[in-house]
Amino acid sequence: MDRTVSPSAPQPTRLSDYRPPAHLIETLDLALDLRDDWTTVRATLRGRRNPAAGQGAAPIVLDGEAQELVSVTLDGERLGPNEYALEADRLTLPERDGAFELVVESRIRPQDNSALEGLYLSNGMYCTQCEAEGFRRITYFPDRPDVMAVYSVRLEADAARFPVLLSNGNPVEQGEAGAGRRYAVWHDPFPKPSYLFAAVAGDLACVEDRFVTRSGREVALRIYVEHGNEPRTGHAMDSLKRAMRWDEEVFGLEYDLDLFMIVAVSHFNMGAMENKGLNVFNSKLLLADAATATDADLQRVEAVVAHEYFHNWTGNRVTCRDWFQLSLKEGLTVFRDQQFSADMHSHGVKRVGDVRLLRSVQFAEDAGPTAHPVRPDSYIEINNFYTPTVYEKGAEVVRMIHTLLGPAGFRRGMDLYFERHDGQAVTCEDFVAAMEDANGADLSSFRLWYQQAGTPTLEADWSQDLSARSLTLRLRQSVPPTPGQPLKRPMPLPVRAALLGKAGGTVAPERVLLLDGAEASFTFEEVGEPAVPSLLRGFSAPVRLEAAWSEDDLAFLAGADDDPFGRWEALQTLATRSLLRMAEALRAGGAATLDQRIVSAFRASLADARLEPAFKAELLTLPGETLLGQASETWQVDAVHEARELARRTLGEALRDGWRQAYQALAGEEGALDTEAMGRRAFKNAALAYWVAAGDEAAVAAALAQARPDGRMTDVVAALAALSDLERPDAEAALQAFHDRWLDDPLVLDKWFALKATASRPDTLATVEALRRHPRFDRRNPNRVRALIGSFTTGNPVRFHAADGSGYAFLAQEVLALDKLNPQVAARLTQPLVRWRRFDEGRRQRMLEALRRIADEPGLSRDVFEIVSKGLA
Repeated sequence: MDRTVSPSAPQPTRLSDYRPPAHLIETLDLALDLRDDWTTVRATLRGRRNPAAGQGAAPIVLDGEAQELVSVTLDGERLGPNEYALEADRLTLPERDGAFELVVESRIRPQDNSALEGLYLSNGMYCTQCEAEGFRRITYFPDRPDVMAVYSVRLEADAARFPVLLSNGNPVEQGEAGAGRRYAVWHDPFPKPSYLFAAVAGDLACVEDRFVTRSGREVALRIYVEHGNEPRTGHAMDSLKRAMRWDEEVFGLEYDLDLFMIVAVSHFNMGAMENKGLNVFNSKLLLADAATATDADLQRVEAVVAHEYFHNWTGNRVTCRDWFQLSLKEGLTVFRDQQFSADMHSHGVKRVGDVRLLRSVQFAEDAGPTAHPVRPDSYIEINNFYTPTVYEKGAEVVRMIHTLLGPAGFRRGMDLYFERHDGQAVTCEDFVAAMEDANGADLSSFRLWYQQAGTPTLEADWSQDLSARSLTLRLRQSVPPTPGQPLKRPMPLPVRAALLGKAGGTVAPERVLLLDGAEASFTFEEVGEPAVPSLLRGFSAPVRLEAAWSEDDLAFLAGADDDPFGRWEALQTLATRSLLRMAEALRAGGAATLDQRIVSAFRASLADARLEPAFKAELLTLPGETLLGQASETWQVDAVHEARELARRTLGEALRDGWRQAYQALAGEEGALDTEAMGRRAFKNAALAYWVAAGDEAAVAAALAQARPDGRMTDVVAALAALSDLERPDAEAALQAFHDRWLDDPLVLDKWFALKATASRPDTLATVEALRRHPRFDRRNPNRVRALIGSFTTGNPVRFHAADGSGYAFLAQEVLALDKLNPQVAARLTQPLVRWRRFDEGRRQRMLEALRRIADEPGLSRDVFEIVSKGLA
C-alpha cells in the first residue's frame, strides 16, 4: 500500500515554498524552572517585523509542540484564549507591524520525553537536543534557523540533585533560590538560531583544562561527565586542543568565547551536537581510554570532537538559512574534520576509510528510493535528512572544489565566506559564490551537485601510440535516474590521473582533468614506453569508476601505484571481480576458485616492509559483503557470503606462515596510543583474523589468549570478532567472560551486543531475539538499540537477509515498537527494508511484506511514514 496518496498523509515542506520569516526575534530571555512533576518555561521574546518579508502588519506565528500553554502576554497585556489561535503545532498571535515584546509561559514534562528531542531526562540528568526542530518542544518560538537571537537563560533546580546548571555562552551569576534550590544565569553574546540552544542540569563531575589562542587569550575548557567517568575524558580533551590549534593554523579561525564546555549524556539520538559553547555528546563518542575503547573508537572520538568544535564557525557563526541548506554546515564541516584527521594520522588510510564509508552507505542511498540531492527539494520530516548524502557526499562536493582551487585558493574562499556572512544564515549558493569570487573562478556547474541526486558512472578507456609517444584517455559519464529526477545532466568531475610505466616509475605526472560534459578525450604527450593509467587518484570525484583495466593491469597497480588510494582501489577492484565470479559459480552449483593474482598481490603486500602497517591492514582487507552486493545486478546473498568466506580461508591457508609471523612479531608490543602503534595493532589483528580463518588450532589459541577481558580493548574485540563465528565452547566462554567483566559498563557492553549480533552463525537471529530480554537491553537507549538491532540489520547481511524473510519480519516488529518511543531512531532502522530492488524476487516480496506491515500500523510517526512510503512508491 502506498500511503503517500492518502488524504490524511503528512504533507511535504518544499524548498520552493521558502519565505523569509514575518518577524525577527532579537533577544530571548528564557527561564526554566525544573521540578519533578512539571518544568515551567517562561520565554520573553523581543522582536520586530522583518522588512525582507514585506510591508504592513502580520500575525506573530510561533512553533510549539508537546507543551501546555499557561499564559501569553503581548506588549504588557495578557491575552485571553479568544485573542490567539492555539493548534497542535503552533501558536498564532495578533498582528504586529513594528517592535513587540512577548512573554509566553508554558509547562512541559521532560521525564515523559522518550523521543529525546527538546528537553529530556537521561540517567537523572536534564539535557537538551534541539536540532533540527526540538526547541519547539521547550517553548513557543519561531523555530527555524534564519531567526537568530541573543539568548539569556536562567535555570533553577533542586540544589542537591542538580548542582551543575549549564547553558550556552558565559556564566553571569548563580546562587541559592531558597527552599533547597539553586539557580544559574547564562548569556550568549552571539546571535544564534534556536536549534543551537542547550541546557544541562545534573550532578556532574568536571574535568578542566585551558587553551591559549594564537592571539594570547585564555579559554577555559570543561568536560562534564557522570561521576566516575573522569579518567575517560583525557583523550577527548587532548583532541579538543589539537582541533583548536589546527583550525587556527589551517583556516585562521580562533575560538570566540572565554569558555568551551562539553557534556556527555547516555541517551542521545545523534553522535554529538555543536550547541554554541556547550556541546552535548553521546557518551559513546566522548568517553574513551585504552582499557574501554578500541583504536577505532579513539580515532572516532577525536574526529567527532573536532567536527563539533569546527562547527563553531561553519555552522554557528555562519549558519544555514533553512534546513534544505543543511549540507552547507554539515558537508563543509565533515570535509574539515576529514582533513584534520588525515593531518593527525595518515592521509592514505583516512581516505580509504572515508571512501569505504561513502560507498557502503551513501552510494546505496543514491541507488534506492530515498535518493535525494545534497540539497533536498522537499521533506516530510527533516530528521530523515541527516543522511550520508548530506554529510559524506556533501563533503565530497567541497573536496572537489578544494581539488580544483588548491589549498591556497580554498583558504581564500573560506576567508571571504566568513568576511561576507559572519552572523548570517545563508545558502549553499553563498558558499560557492565566495569560492568563485575569491579566486576569479567559474564554479557555476558545481551547483548541479547540490541539485541533482544519483551517483555518476565514469567510464574510462585508452589507447597508446608508442610511435607518436602519446596516450589518449577517453572519459564518458552518465547519471542514473532517481526518484523525481528521471533525466540527468552531466556533472563536473575532477579526475586526478597519472601514467605509470610498466617497467617502473611514473611516465606522466599527475594532472587534474575536468570532465564537464558527457564525454571528453585527454592526450598525454611524451609517453615513450608502455603505460597503465592511474585514475581517480585520491578518489577525486564521488563516482562509480568502470575503467578498461585488465586483471594484469590491476595486479600491476596493486603493487606499483604511488597513490595510496589508487593502490588500494586496484586490489579492491581485482578482488571484487574475482569474488563475484566465484559467487556466480557457487550459485550455479559449480566450483569456485580465487584468482591467484589476488593471492600473489596479498603475498607481496604482506611482505612489503615499505608500507605503513595501518595502510597494509586496509590493503589486505577484502571487499565487504554489502559492497559486493551493491556491485551486482542482483545481490545473491548466500553465494556472496560463501564466496567471501572461501576467499578468506584460501588466503589464510595460502599465506599461513606469513600471517603467523606477522602476528607473532607484533603480539608482544606495549599498547601506546600514537598513530604508528595503532597501525601496528590494526595489521596484527588483520593477520590474526586470516590466521584463524585458516583453521589452525594455534591461531585459535592465540585469539583466545588475546581475548582475555582485561587486555587492551582493541585487541580483545579483534580477537572476539575472529572467534565469534566459531561454534565451539571455548569461543563461547571467551564471549561470556567479556560480558561478565563489562556487564556494568554500558559502552563496553554495547560491544558485546554488537559482537553477538554480527556473528554469521545460523542461530544469530534467535540469539538477537533472545537478547531483547536481556536485563540490560533498553529500547529507550539509542546506543543499545543500535548495538543490537542496528548491528544485526546492517552488519550481518547473510543472516538479516535470510531467504525465509525472518530478518525482515523481526525488523518490522522492532520498528513498530520503537516508533512509539523514539520515531527518529525507528525511521533510521527502517532504511535496510526500502532497498528491496537489489535482491532476488523472493527476498523482494518478503521485504515489501515487512514494509506494508509497518505502513498499515495506525498512528505511524511522520518519521517512519516518510521512509516507508518512499520504499513502497
